[in-house]
Amino acid sequence: MTSQATQPSAVHYGASAPQQTTDDAQTWITRGANFVVCVSKVRAGATLQRPQQDDEYMVLLADLPARIEAGDAHCDAAPETLTIVPPGNSRVTALADGCIVRVFSCRAEDLARAAGNAAVYASGAPEVAPLVPWPDPVGGFALRNYVLADHIQAGTNMRIFRSTNLMLNIMTPRMVARDVHKLSPHVHVDFEQGSLALSGEWQHHLRHPWGADMTTWRDDEHIRIGSPSLTVIPPKVIHTSNNVNDGGAWLVDVFAPPRVDFSKVPGKVANADEYPMPAAA
Repeated sequence: MTSQATQPSAVHYGASAPQQTTDDAQTWITRGANFVVCVSKVRAGATLQRPQQDDEYMVLLADLPARIEAGDAHCDAAPETLTIVPPGNSRVTALADGCIVRVFSCRAEDLARAAGNAAVYASGAPEVAPLVPWPDPVGGFALRNYVLADHIQAGTNMRIFRSTNLMLNIMTPRMVARDVHKLSPHVHVDFEQGSLALSGEWQHHLRHPWGADMTTWRDDEHIRIGSPSLTVIPPKVIHTSNNVNDGGAWLVDVFAPPRVDFSKVPGKVANADEYPMPAAA
């Protein structure tokens, strides 16, 4: 059984209408089978609220500070930080003009329904393993704020964080075009990858598997897309990406639930000590 979710979704937010609009915020919503990405262009003072949120979500600030409140707790988050927000009532208030990225699991059903590509998942996504939450964090659910610059590792551009339901790889920006002789094609068997471009011009290269029925074979795809944008890559599709510009290109990979393969590598996940792995892993 296959579904429309075997097709990649690619949305350039600058070239499409937002799904939600207020006087001081425009929000573009794109989903995968297990995750929902909300990118909001905001003015200072804009408030993004989540009443009675079922599970954790993540807030990535690229170019502005914000106050993030959850229940009786709050943190003042600087630009280039990631904050994990606990379940319950919460809100994010912009303290300057800029862009706020929020990443939710598919349990944020209102946002999943509002996604611009919601029709892709109307018949489900049987190719994707279902979302099964990982164990609760050490010490319980709480606001957790991470300064991205504190988590740069020698020899890699990866900065990986996980929660009970999500994993983000917030890569360090590439300042020159990626060497096309040193790409990294790979495949995921049963989960999607959301490639969120925050800056730069990108090419996502996709090679679909061949089955026994030749009439279902598909040509390779080379999706060229600007920023901000989200490209959702289906399971079983060989893929790799490269920025084609110099001067700064920033990409964030989104997964749900957290990846076991990354999590098994000691030191690879920046906040692994706070979020236990499932016993079965």
